[in-house]
Amino acid sequence: MSDNGVAGPVDRGPQVSDNSGDCVDPSIPVAELLATYAAKLDRSAISEHTRRAYRGSVRRYLTWLQVRPNAAEALADPMARDFSVRDFRRELKDGKRAPATVNATLAAVDDFYRSVGLGPADVGRDRLPARAPRALSDQELRTVIRAALQARDDRATAAIALMAFAGLRVGELVRLDVDDVTISARGGSVVVHRGKGDSGRLVPLGAEARRLISPWQSYAIARSTGPLFPGPGGRLSTRGVDRMVVRLGAGVGVSLSPHVLRHTFVTRLVRSGVDVVLVAELAGHGSLETTRRYALPTQEDRESAVEALGVDP
Repeated sequence: MSDNGVAGPVDRGPQVSDNSGDCVDPSIPVAELLATYAAKLDRSAISEHTRRAYRGSVRRYLTWLQVRPNAAEALADPMARDFSVRDFRRELKDGKRAPATVNATLAAVDDFYRSVGLGPADVGRDRLPARAPRALSDQELRTVIRAALQARDDRATAAIALMAFAGLRVGELVRLDVDDVTISARGGSVVVHRGKGDSGRLVPLGAEARRLISPWQSYAIARSTGPLFPGPGGRLSTRGVDRMVVRLGAGVGVSLSPHVLRHTFVTRLVRSGVDVVLVAELAGHGSLETTRRYALPTQEDRESAVEALGVDP
């Protein structure tokens, strides 16, 4: 599907039956609803990857809904909404979709219903195995940074450093002004004025972060006192950052996103033994439970644990 959500190739993702033998309800204007929802997504601060996933999931739901009995009621009545989304969830599960895929699809459907003023459906979620958010290994992080340096892309290098070494969210990154970042020979810091929940925080910048950020900061200071990362609309957009880091990662075979860079910051702190309260403060987490997730085992941890059980017969 194209970025506007209404044309182009079909998004890849979990497929469900379209009940093509049933009668399509013409009162469900799928294309119009998708276009309106896509416009709403474009105004949000979420990443391009998430926008694309949400558009695909909502398109699948509306296409499925269009051939269901009482489809129009599901877009107007809360009870009909709940029944329809529960049936959709059941069909996803009958199609042997992974629990994480089912939950992610339902999250997108909930977001769609919020956008039309009906609110999220009362539908259960599958319980998932507890695992840590995905983060880069030290070697992957090193590879990404080297790629940015070799490309002589000071802007990308600085953005990656602020997410991977200071834990900024992509929305926090694009709101930075030049004077929010202070770097000297002996130290440095970044001021986040509006974090999640409009909270602010001050994050120190280590020596590696300062080294990577300095070239772009010097250029930005010489140019203006406005946004640290300028763009066509005044500031670089979250979508612009997302595209920049995804493209850089793809060039060196690393699956990369702003989320993964921030997760890398938190994961490295937690796994190096930094107190969870301090990590939560540095990351701008509103709950310690959010921070503790980063101490959960990864798939690599599980594989290493099982591998260690081997014996030499």
